Formats: sequence, structure tokens, C-alpha cells
Amino acid sequence: MTTSNQNGHSAAQRSRMLLTQIAPNFLDPKHEWQRIFAELWGTFLLVLVAVGGPAVAASTGNHVADALLPIAPGVMVMAIIYFMGTVSGAHLNPAVTIAFAIRRHFPWIRVPGYILAQVTGGWLAANFLGYMFGNAAVAAGMTLPGLGMTPLKALIMEVALTAALVNIILGTSSGARNIGPNGAIAVGGYIAMTGLWAGPVSGASMNPVRSLAPAIVCGDMALAWLYVAGPLAGALIGVLFEWILKGPPTTAGTIAAQGTLDIDDGEE
Repeated sequence: MTTSNQNGHSAAQRSRMLLTQIAPNFLDPKHEWQRIFAELWGTFLLVLVAVGGPAVAASTGNHVADALLPIAPGVMVMAIIYFMGTVSGAHLNPAVTIAFAIRRHFPWIRVPGYILAQVTGGWLAANFLGYMFGNAAVAAGMTLPGLGMTPLKALIMEVALTAALVNIILGTSSGARNIGPNGAIAVGGYIAMTGLWAGPVSGASMNPVRSLAPAIVCGDMALAWLYVAGPLAGALIGVLFEWILKGPPTTAGTIAAQGTLDIDDGEE
């Protein structure tokens, strides 16, 4: 027992030591601005596609590709995970950031910066679309309960969809796969699939920023609360299910959540 105490470390200490070995710059705060920028830029692109597809269709009157619009956000998320997952973890969603923090894969002290970057990126994308096509077109990209769906049903759907999304993200990241092809395909594919079947129910947002950005630009916040409360509640459930399925958090999950950003400061 004594030997174990002398030679052992707490789980947090072991994780920190392993992280510094795998990625020397992982805990270097001077790279935080790159992670923040990655979240801003990635969320900008996500909202640009998710809101932009319906906005362009409404502005141009060309609805030929309407059936494929729900797939676009999933494909974009897949691409973003590929090109910047190693920088910031590619959260792109406050619900995901909070889920990673609750799961103890992500430090709470960095949560506000990530969420601020995500909100800013989404807001900039919605304003860009408003400038390009007008706020009336942006309104076509808002997430709202579908025809015949009550706000309560939309809320319940958002909770269920986000719980599964967070479970998939946490599950694929537990083996450092969220920054590789498995995580990108699983997460992007799930988002595309839910958009196809659940879009007519609630809009299949699963992301507060994706819904808040066009609502703020259009000045229509009446039902925005659904798309904040639903994903946040779903994120909590997703974390709970991950604990049931996988147990304690892993170091690999922490790497996937925070990104490696193993930059050698310009040296080859």
C-alpha cells in the first residue's frame, strides 16, 4: 500500500503527465487563442451551411435541392472534425462543451471562452447571411416546431436527439476517435440522419447556437428557449448514459475533447 502511494498518482495527475508526453503543447495556454479561433470559425461554417441552405433557397426560389438540405450540416460537421478536431476538439456546440466538462474531459475554466467563441461564430454567420440575402431569407433557416407539432413535442424531440448526439460524441472520443475518421463519420452521419427524419418535428437543431443565431438576427426569440433548454437537458442525459456505458472518463477522451495541437513551434 505504501509503495502504491509513493509511486502512484491521482487520476488527474496521471492524465496530465500522459498528456504532456503525447502532446507537449497540449496544456500550453499560449495556444488557447488558436483553440478559441477554431471554435469560432468552425461554428461560423456550421451555421453558414445549416441556416444558409434554406436561406439561399428562399432567396433564389430554387428549391430543387430542398430534400438534401438536412444532410448539409452533418457533412459540414464531418469536414470540420477532420480539419480542426485536433486543434480544439471541434465542439461547435455549447451543449457539447458543457457535456465534455461534466464528463471531466474538459476544464470548466475554459468553458466560457469556448461558448463565447461559438456564439460569436454563429452570430457572425447569421449576420453574413442577412447581409447577403436579407433577414426574410434568414428566417427560413430558423429552427421551429414542425407543422402540427406543439412546443412541448419539439422540446422532447430536441432532448432525445441531443442525448443521443452527446452519447455518440463522448463514446467515439473515449478512444481518441473523435479526432479521426470514426468520430467524424459517426457524428456527421448522425446529424445528417436526424435532419432527414426529425427535421419536420423540431428542426433537429441539437445546438443552441445554430438556433439562436438566426433568431437573434431576425428578432424572433419567442421559441428560442426550446432550442436552449432541449439540447442542454439532452446533454446531461447523454453524459449520464456515457457513465453507465463506459464508467469513469479516460485520458483519450480528454485528448479528443481538448485537441492535441501538438505544434513544435516552427521546428520540423
